[in-house]
Amino acid sequence: MDGVANLIIKMKNGGKAGHTTVSVPHTKLNEAILSKLEQKGYVKSFSKKGKSVIKTLEIELAYEDGKPKIQEVHRVSKLSRRVYEKSSNIKPVRRGYGVALISTPKGILTDLEARKEHVGGEVLFKLW
Repeated sequence: MDGVANLIIKMKNGGKAGHTTVSVPHTKLNEAILSKLEQKGYVKSFSKKGKSVIKTLEIELAYEDGKPKIQEVHRVSKLSRRVYEKSSNIKPVRRGYGVALISTPKGILTDLEARKEHVGGEVLFKLW
């Protein structure tokens, strides 16, 4: 199963249903993605729950005027098809109103950070 797709779909569906928190399995990749989304304001906060084998991440979703901040998500790179972009080919999402997360040699970066640092990588997903 695709852990990144599970993460973004749970956040989108939880926001549409009006939930304040959602829970996803803990991985280092999910934790890195959530830290970037927290910096950009799409997630209020997240915390680790559980012990040793069964760890989860409890995500507190962000709302603005009663609407969830995450309106839509688009998974770009999938298990069956990986999509890589050079730094010169990375375009803004929704003319700057969205964000794309990219897995680079410097870690998980947003589209803006990847363009500034002149580094490309695998485009994980776009959200707005």
